[in-house]
Amino acid sequence: MSPTLLLLLALGLGLAGWLAARARAWSFRRASPDGRLASLPSYHAWYVALWIVLPVVIFVAAWSAIAPGLVTQAVLASPAADQLPAFGFQRQTILNEARAVATGAAQGVFNPLANEFVEPYRQAIGKYNWIGIIVTVLIAFLGGVWAFLRLKPDFAARNRVEKIVMAILLGASLVAILTTLGIFVSLVFETIRFFGMVNPIDFLFGTHWGPDPMANAANPDPTRYGAIPLFWGTLFIGAIIAMIVAIPLGLMSAIYLTQYANPKLRAWVKPALEILAGVPTVVYGYFAALTIAPAIRDFAISLGASSASSESALAAGLVMGVMIIPFVSSMADDSIAAVPQAMRDGSLAMGATTNETIRRVLVPAALPGIVAGVMLAVSRAIGETMIVVMAASTAANLSANPLESMTTVTVQIVAMLTGEGSFDHPATLSAFALGFVLFLVTLGLNFIALRVVKRFREAYE
Repeated sequence: MSPTLLLLLALGLGLAGWLAARARAWSFRRASPDGRLASLPSYHAWYVALWIVLPVVIFVAAWSAIAPGLVTQAVLASPAADQLPAFGFQRQTILNEARAVATGAAQGVFNPLANEFVEPYRQAIGKYNWIGIIVTVLIAFLGGVWAFLRLKPDFAARNRVEKIVMAILLGASLVAILTTLGIFVSLVFETIRFFGMVNPIDFLFGTHWGPDPMANAANPDPTRYGAIPLFWGTLFIGAIIAMIVAIPLGLMSAIYLTQYANPKLRAWVKPALEILAGVPTVVYGYFAALTIAPAIRDFAISLGASSASSESALAAGLVMGVMIIPFVSSMADDSIAAVPQAMRDGSLAMGATTNETIRRVLVPAALPGIVAGVMLAVSRAIGETMIVVMAASTAANLSANPLESMTTVTVQIVAMLTGEGSFDHPATLSAFALGFVLFLVTLGLNFIALRVVKRFREAYE
């Protein structure tokens, strides 16, 4: 039985417990001389329902991770397992084909030997499905009975339910923190492995990037792992060219929409502008590769730039800047609109023009939100991959010429992690080192943004 069906079974049992507990609480209320309980009947019902559902959810999560391994062990213990290869890719392929047929995901097998394992898989899956159902019902029953027997007229069910809900909310809030911590730990572990093969100095300050996944992993060439071209390409495309486009256009559009635009025009333009944030990046990539890049190349050639390429940093940066305009515009718009109307009126009453009010009152007051939007846009830009792949190529080039092809850190991470490369090879591990550096850069940008916001907010207050 799939985890979804087990969870539906748990919800059904929880509903039954909810109804039974609510009926019991109402019986307490009717039997009480003053007709009062320490908590409402609904809290008694939720207390029992939570004690039925939550333990089952924890069991189902654990069982979903354990059951496939138990099924495979049961199949390998069958007599048919003697026909399997000792190890290797073919062994796993045979087992996967047999499991697919046994679960109904496939109609037949490619390898005839897999037919021998279809029936053992069906038996093992059926066996452990029943075990899962029985344990689910048993856990739900024990949790429900334990909670049901605790119900009394003076039982503070409301306090218990609120504590359980608070624990659930705390767990939900910890998911993001634990996920970030897990990402950091995994990156650090693999980065340490990489730096054990390649000197960090060669990686951080080398000027040539050309890892060879087919080279000898025991004796890598450190001169091929210089990441400076990747760092420069990321900075040049995402933090310079894109920001030159996004910051002025985003900020000016926010000022126009909040200070000058007719309300009817604003009602149309603002949603249309924010639609840009929902366009898939692959569409931007096609637009950059098929329209913007050829136009820039032809224009550069007409001016005499013979080295202009059809894949250029300028094309990728321009389209990336257009893509992140909504991040800057939306945050700036909300921040400027949130400035109290009394500040606008006071500035105008003192004789300041609308232009002066915007420059000297509104923008400084809204600066924390504007900075936050810019930092969000920069973080989004340096993490972009598809536009760079399609418009700026994958060539690591250290140049200040925007008409030449370049690449970024994220593009090389994808390139190193795809294919048939071994995860013990420095070429593959270099992707984790690049990711770790990108993680630190993003963390630094967020820290700088917080400091800037705090400084200007304190000065304003």
